[in-house]
Amino acid sequence: MRKPISIKSSMENLASHGGLINIGALIEATQLRERLDRLTNVRCTEPDFSHSEIIFSMLGLISIGKPDYDAIEIFRSKPDFFTKAMGISGVPSSPTIRQRLDLIGQAAEKDLKEESAALVKSTAPSITPLDTSAGKFIPLDIDVSPFDNSKTKKEGVSRTCKGCDGYAPIFAYLGTEGYLVNLELREGSQHCQKGTPEFIDGTLRYVRQITDQPVLMRLDSGNDSRDNFPDQTFGNVQFIIKRNLRRESLDDWAELAKKTGTRQPGCRPGKSVWTGRTNVGIKGQRLPFPIVFEVTERTVKKGQQLLFPEYQVDTYWCSIEKLDADEVIGLYHDHGTSEQFHAELKSDMGLERLPSGRFSTNSLFLHLAMLAYNMLRIIGQLSVEQMDGTPLPVNRQKKVTRRRIRTVMQDLIYMAGRLIHTGRRWFVSFGQMNPFAQLAEKIYCRLCGSPS
Repeated sequence: MRKPISIKSSMENLASHGGLINIGALIEATQLRERLDRLTNVRCTEPDFSHSEIIFSMLGLISIGKPDYDAIEIFRSKPDFFTKAMGISGVPSSPTIRQRLDLIGQAAEKDLKEESAALVKSTAPSITPLDTSAGKFIPLDIDVSPFDNSKTKKEGVSRTCKGCDGYAPIFAYLGTEGYLVNLELREGSQHCQKGTPEFIDGTLRYVRQITDQPVLMRLDSGNDSRDNFPDQTFGNVQFIIKRNLRRESLDDWAELAKKTGTRQPGCRPGKSVWTGRTNVGIKGQRLPFPIVFEVTERTVKKGQQLLFPEYQVDTYWCSIEKLDADEVIGLYHDHGTSEQFHAELKSDMGLERLPSGRFSTNSLFLHLAMLAYNMLRIIGQLSVEQMDGTPLPVNRQKKVTRRRIRTVMQDLIYMAGRLIHTGRRWFVSFGQMNPFAQLAEKIYCRLCGSPS
């Protein structure tokens, strides 16, 4: 029988979230402090904390996966590390944060979006494009993801398309890494197409602040509208949008597919698949862009012979002429990766149930989450780079191209460090048993622009 490990308390000044120094370094790489403190339409009489200090405190909480006002109280008893890491003069109380965010509301959203885009442009190690037969395109995935806020009386909460009460925010992710370039909080009952053309225009403006490379925008069938086709003012923006068949005949599509499509080999008995491209609709009308189709015919289902064949038809708008049908379908299926980004926001960062009862405050909160999400994503991508040839502490069987937000938090944010003040300077000392200490130091030095 092994001897139990004894527990004792020491007087060392330890911090359990040592990785917040990298969040603080990313904040200092922006102009947020100056822009937030210049907000003129937010009236606050003799505040003890500036607007930027309130915002930065909330960013720190979101970055450690505790998006709740009351979570700030754990840092008020021992504020030294939190204040040094986030660059603030003190730690505000939870009522102070709640009241100030209610006052700021949506006034700071534009500043947060612009600074988030500037941060991705200046600090993100790379924005990886998709390699296609028509060239390289940076993916831009736009989609709605309902937030379940059931059994609450928050402003704007209503029935969503998922059958729960909540919100229906829309998100736009750039690159295969999934940098968040734009979002908008919406009421749960709002149709996904309402306001989407304006959202796309705003998103493309932020995208062009980040990169001038060709962009491939992907949307699902809920946004099948010609209003969503981007014009050429943004320069080389292509798109793949899944079509909504509405009242189109499946039999007509099956007939067209069998005449003009290519039958796919390797299907099981009782199943046939045709893919192809057409410039004329099934009713003979001229189309603004080609349609790529995939028609599946089933004559056997669950081992039973069907009296009449069943058809499944998927069609897509595609503005790239050089792509064949199979490649277009594969590129659209890759659009499903954005569901992982939604999961990281809602589960890893704990953002699904927004904290305020006011719609404007929850909208501001979601924009703060966008900035924190991009910061964590940048830290994760910097760790993937294997700087100076140093491999990651964890052995992996395959090449890593993106680190999940939860992994970034667990490995590079939840780091026990000792806060030391000597020689009129502050230091953070990580233990020698921490396998990520050297990697965290290199990331911090790179973000600060100083040698190790």
